[in-house]
Amino acid sequence: MTFLQNLNETLQEKWAKSNFAFEMPIQSQLIPHMLDGSDIVAESPTGTGKTLAYVIPLLQKVDTTKKQTQALVMVPSQELGMQIVEVFREWTAGTDISVAQLIGGANINRQIEKLKKKPQIVVGTPGRLQELIRTKKLKIHEVKMIVLDEGDQLLSREHRSIVKGIIDGTQERQLVVTSATITDEIEIVVEQLMKNPVRIQVTAEELPSQGEVIHSFVKTEPRDKTDFLRRLSHQEGMRGLAFVNSLDQLVMKESKLSYRNAPIVSLHADLNKEERKKALDDFKNGKAHILIATDVAARGLDISGVTHVIHVDVPQSIEQYLHRSGRTGRAGEDGEVLTLLTYTDEKTYKKWTKELPSKPVQKVWYRGELIEGSSKTIEKKGR
Repeated sequence: MTFLQNLNETLQEKWAKSNFAFEMPIQSQLIPHMLDGSDIVAESPTGTGKTLAYVIPLLQKVDTTKKQTQALVMVPSQELGMQIVEVFREWTAGTDISVAQLIGGANINRQIEKLKKKPQIVVGTPGRLQELIRTKKLKIHEVKMIVLDEGDQLLSREHRSIVKGIIDGTQERQLVVTSATITDEIEIVVEQLMKNPVRIQVTAEELPSQGEVIHSFVKTEPRDKTDFLRRLSHQEGMRGLAFVNSLDQLVMKESKLSYRNAPIVSLHADLNKEERKKALDDFKNGKAHILIATDVAARGLDISGVTHVIHVDVPQSIEQYLHRSGRTGRAGEDGEVLTLLTYTDEKTYKKWTKELPSKPVQKVWYRGELIEGSSKTIEKKGR
């Protein structure tokens, strides 16, 4: 394990205690470059160890004798911010490094109190960071390391001017951009912000120990999708991440499913911080069997042990189909990608799945379970 030899004793011990079977490609490629101070653009699929790939070098490089903010991690969403802070807390336990969470939707006065204690690392969303910098509560001229997690979203037109403004407020600093996808547009923006960046690209094929993933579909009417989700949520061993294309559809389904007491929770932009945390906790601890979300709300979430990815709506692009689908079949575990397919979406679905290694399997609901086959299968079984 190459990079481990360059880490301090505390980090080496924490790595050993984590019992990782192996280092992930993004970690073995990104950590050495980050330790040597290079600017970096890193592209790697969701759930491949990107967070730890920058958390470890940040913790190594922070000077614990200085009580000032030295590292800044910017994120596009509250959920991702909370998730990253949890990783930092786990890896800073028993050390003198302090981390503050500065995300929108949370109490700003409490955050100001935390900043008075001069945390060495802050994790925040662009709007809240900008507000705290403008009111001089967060001093960023001392920041030496900046990470943009989900960089393609942070450097999109929606956030770009705020993010660039924050970066420009620092002096000599290292900039690291990580994302599951780096577009040509983002490459152009990054060129203006970085000095001779190292480019890292990890593909799904390079990932170790991928499980077998079955792609399947069930033919259904649009009006029957909600009830189908309810039935799926009662399947033994179900741990599904379900995606819908619009917030309106999600809210409508959420209302019907909660009325029927289905073990399903949802994640979307209209939830407050506490509601989001409860939904995620209920899903992680198994109280809820399906988490239903829009792509934006699920962005960056790294949830282990997902048995099924359910496309409630057929995705709008092949990239979206693959990005959603990549959340199951990880770390050597098998998974299933199930699409609820209406007649009008059949042509699009065939287009998105024709490049898959194996042909999608048709399934049907029969006597309380999902089995391989079509409506003709049921007719034969019913005879």
